[in-house]
Amino acid sequence: MDRWRGRVALVTGASVGIGAAVAKELVRHGMKVMGCARDVEKIQKLAAECQSAGLSGVLVPFKCDLSNEEEILSMFAAIKEQHKGVDVCINNAGLAHAEPLLSGKSSGWKNMLDVNVLALSVCTREAYQSMKERNVDDGHIININSISPGLVETEFAQRLYCNNPDKSAGAYTKIKCLEAIDVADSVTYVLSAPPHVQIGDVQMRPVEQVS
Repeated sequence: MDRWRGRVALVTGASVGIGAAVAKELVRHGMKVMGCARDVEKIQKLAAECQSAGLSGVLVPFKCDLSNEEEILSMFAAIKEQHKGVDVCINNAGLAHAEPLLSGKSSGWKNMLDVNVLALSVCTREAYQSMKERNVDDGHIININSISPGLVETEFAQRLYCNNPDKSAGAYTKIKCLEAIDVADSVTYVLSAPPHVQIGDVQMRPVEQVS
C-alpha cells in the first residue's frame, strides 16, 4: 500500500458499515479519503476517531445525496479544487426497499436505481475523467455489490426491515456473517497488488451461507 500513501480515495456510503470500515483502513494506510454520505455527522465522528488514533492519513467528510446527480458533480468539483482529483474510487453506497415487483411502489424502485445503478455510473465516469485528465495510469475503481461479498453484518438489514423489528433482528443470527472489516481487508488486498496486476473480481461469502 506504500504507493497509495498521500493519494486521494473517494468512498461512497462512508458513514456506516462497509464504507466506514473501508474509509478507516485507507486512512490507516496513509491515504486522503473523501468519505461521502447523506449523514455527514457520522463521517465527521469517524474522522475525529481516525485523528485521535494517530492514523497516518486523513478522512475528509462530504455531505452528498447520491440520488442527486448535481450533488455528485459538485462533490467531484470540490475534490478537484481542494485535492486535484481522485486516484481511487470505491463505489460502496447501496440501499434496498421492501418493494416487490408485483406490489411495490415505483418511488422505492426509482430510489434504488438512482443510488445503486445511476450514482455508481456517475461516480465511475467522473473518477475516470479525473484520472485521465491528470494522466493517472494506476488508478482503481472498485465496485462493491450484493453477490460479492455475501451476507455482511451491518445496518443494511435494519434499514431494509425498519417496519419489521423481528425480521431485522434475526437477519444476522442464523450463521456467522462476514464483518465489515473483512470486506475492507479485501479492498486493501486489491490495492496492494503491484501496478502490473489487475484483480478483476473478488468473491467472498460466509462459509455457512448457501444462498
